[in-house]
Amino acid sequence: MAITASIAKAELLTEDILKAAELLQSGKNIVFPTETVYGLGADITHSTAVNRIFEIKERPADHPLIVHFADLEQISYWAKNISSQARKLVENFWPGPLTIILPKSKHVPYCVTGGQDTVGLRIPDHPVAISLLKILGPQKAVVAPSANRFGRLSPTSAAHVSEEISSKVSMVLDGGPCKVGLESTIISFCDPKPRLLRPGGIPLNTIEEILNQKVTVSINHNNNLRAPGMIASHYAPRTPLEVWSTEALDHRIDELLAQEHRIVILFWSDVFNSGQQQRFKYLRMPSDPVDYGHHLYAKLHHLDNERYDRLLIEMPPNLPDWLAVHDRLKRASHHFSIR
Repeated sequence: MAITASIAKAELLTEDILKAAELLQSGKNIVFPTETVYGLGADITHSTAVNRIFEIKERPADHPLIVHFADLEQISYWAKNISSQARKLVENFWPGPLTIILPKSKHVPYCVTGGQDTVGLRIPDHPVAISLLKILGPQKAVVAPSANRFGRLSPTSAAHVSEEISSKVSMVLDGGPCKVGLESTIISFCDPKPRLLRPGGIPLNTIEEILNQKVTVSINHNNNLRAPGMIASHYAPRTPLEVWSTEALDHRIDELLAQEHRIVILFWSDVFNSGQQQRFKYLRMPSDPVDYGHHLYAKLHHLDNERYDRLLIEMPPNLPDWLAVHDRLKRASHHFSIR
């Protein structure tokens, strides 16, 4: 019975992937899964569908999209002047949560790159995404940002794709929960030295080990090279979010409770004890940075639906492995600076 059910589910998913490919080829927009987050996609050869992504997300037209494709050999079709260091990195991490920025080829329209002469490229590590991209065939790609309103939380499951997004696309392709849960690491190879533009699913020290050189960290939003996720306020839930040091957290809790705010706290250390459960709701997060990143967006989506007045987060450890988590929390709490 279980084997029969699994076969039926696989066949149904194959039918869904074929349908999604047909929709993309006909110039429609779909939502599809990757290992990082769900993407709002369009066939790169359909400019109307590409432009519709910006309308659906309410995203500025100069904010570039990432080009997703299936075969490493296609990299030369989408980019030029590919350095040996760039090739070394993608050979180690593709398919995977790595986006590289390179000079674009003539095959990439400017509507994809936000008017820049550079392009972000990635091969996702998700069986549904890879199957979809392979069906589209060579010299085809899906351009996609995360499937959410611009600046808001990225979806890490089909259920997280909001009604306002799903109602504007032709299909939401369900591939289950994303195994990484944070957006891809973005490395630019458009300068003499590689630059980290966005920390993500692959730690910086791992990249530096493969390249055998230091990578310049350049993750603020004032860079001359625009890349996804670099604006100051990003990845934010609807509920106001604040990040506080362990030492300052208790004082901030007392302030908000005195104002009769309904609050929830996400913490990772042993700062709370069971006797405090009556004062407010709190949830423990993993003490491992990879697990923390994997669960972060899903937790924030869930808590957003519970209509709290404020989300408080205990600041994670200030260690290199936590760089991606710190980046997301800093941008999500931009209007309430991290203390």
